[in-house]
Amino acid sequence: MTEPNAGDAAPAPEAARASQPADAAKTANPSAGAAPAEATPEATPAVDVAALQQEVAEHKDRLLRTLAEMENLRRRTEREVADARTYGISGFARDLLGVADNLRRALDAVAAEKRDALPAPVLAFVEGVELTERELLKVFERNGVRRFDPKGEKFDPNVHQAMFEVPDPSQPTGTVVQVVQAGFMIGERVLRPAMVGVSKGGPKTAPASAPAGSPAAADAAATSAGNGPAANGAGTTGDKPGA
Repeated sequence: MTEPNAGDAAPAPEAARASQPADAAKTANPSAGAAPAEATPEATPAVDVAALQQEVAEHKDRLLRTLAEMENLRRRTEREVADARTYGISGFARDLLGVADNLRRALDAVAAEKRDALPAPVLAFVEGVELTERELLKVFERNGVRRFDPKGEKFDPNVHQAMFEVPDPSQPTGTVVQVVQAGFMIGERVLRPAMVGVSKGGPKTAPASAPAGSPAAADAAATSAGNGPAANGAGTTGDKPGA
């Protein structure tokens, strides 16, 4: 038999130990060397088009409602700001009405026809009061407050306050014939109603007259003259032939 050569000796212990970790890794993770598997596409769920359209319509409706509410809020805010600018001084202006009333009473106490007979100092004082009143009314007007005198107008309970009735046949009933205290407006609102006396017992408003030449006008004229058909009996019994 042939004896083994010295060059065919067993592998060195170091080479055996170096191959052991690689074999252990392959044993622990057998799929490490395999090619990665392709991902399986998932099944696409069915899309409910009608439900999506309904959801879009609901969102659109909410958006339109929100826009409309914002527009209404903007307009309401602008109106409130304008009202605050116009009517914010109502309390202060109402307190100054007494000053205007006193100035007017002082001027009414001096008759216009007697002013020429007044001494110069008194006349200067009266003119000063007139100037003060005019300036106060100008300040009122610059701030939207104006005085009104309704004498001769028809009584309006919205802007007038009736204090008494005056028997006056020369004026239609319900006419303002006397102003006790002038009224004031601020913007479109009544700051203070005018205190007035109203006529009573006068003629009522005449009805519209019928056109000339019409049957109604002819009947009215005949009735007023006492020559109507009922007055003289004309037309009630005709003349009999041969009578």
